[in-house]
Amino acid sequence: MEFQVIKTEKAYKLAMGRINELLRCSEGSPEATELELLTILAENYELEHYGKYFEDTSQSDPIDAICTAVDSMGLSKSDLIPYIGSTSKVNEILERKRNLTLPMIKKLHKHLHIPAEVLLQESRRKVA
Repeated sequence: MEFQVIKTEKAYKLAMGRINELLRCSEGSPEATELELLTILAENYELEHYGKYFEDTSQSDPIDAICTAVDSMGLSKSDLIPYIGSTSKVNEILERKRNLTLPMIKKLHKHLHIPAEVLLQESRRKVA
């Protein structure tokens, strides 16, 4: 596969689709190398286009990142319902009483442009 710098939202979405396909590849395989390279390219795009919200992804907490995105985009907690579920699920996530699920992570990443790397991290403050 030929790799190029991701410059458009369309190219980014294609790369993210391929990344999702490769997530279960064998370590050390050509697919693992492809996954690593695509992830770097996607992260680069995310930082360039959405990085203003997430300066240091290595230190970001997923719940803090969601709150930052909500505040930065002028959203409310109820705007998270399409991505997380019911009002009670949103509250449980934000209060750290429930963990994010993979479908939630995918939706939050896609729609709020929170780096997947951040959402996949374990919360620094444990779920109660």
